[in-house]
Amino acid sequence: MNKTKNLKILSFITIFSFLLIGCNGKLPGGDARKNSPDPAERVKKNLEEGRGFKIMDLGKQKGGVFEFASSNELWRASLDIIDFMPLTSVNYSGGIIITDWYSNDQNSNESIKITIRFLTNEIRSDALNIKVFTRRCETSLIDCKYLESNDVLVSELKKEILKKATIYKKQNLEKPKNNMWSSNPEAK
Repeated sequence: MNKTKNLKILSFITIFSFLLIGCNGKLPGGDARKNSPDPAERVKKNLEEGRGFKIMDLGKQKGGVFEFASSNELWRASLDIIDFMPLTSVNYSGGIIITDWYSNDQNSNESIKITIRFLTNEIRSDALNIKVFTRRCETSLIDCKYLESNDVLVSELKKEILKKATIYKKQNLEKPKNNMWSSNPEAK
């Protein structure tokens, strides 16, 4: 009986010490040389760094800060240029747009699929990696040939996307900023 009690206490202490140490190998608490002795300042600093919580924020979901996709001119321009095509996968955080196979009424035996990968948010020619795949079928979808090519279409798409993104960027720069903290009472 005494042995089981000692084993329980030992396991409790072990688990408790692992919880205290955590993943970083340090005990909780801070270095007194780096932290203010004033609790109000420590609380303020922790809240600014995203540590801790406020009672009013309990129901809110906490997460990273992400810029909404509509503010990215390249992203918007790309979606606008290929808006006639059905989309298979669109992942803003992953920076990729993949269309489904598309064919026009003129040639139903040939269809294309476009993949646009965003390498940077800056509007420049090397910001996009565009691939166009062509599927040519003889009689049915079973006997098809798949080709990655069409350099002419890739360069045309890139040119149109960059042109439209530049227009969006210019429009965003011309928009008046609504600054509620401005000293100008008419801006509020």
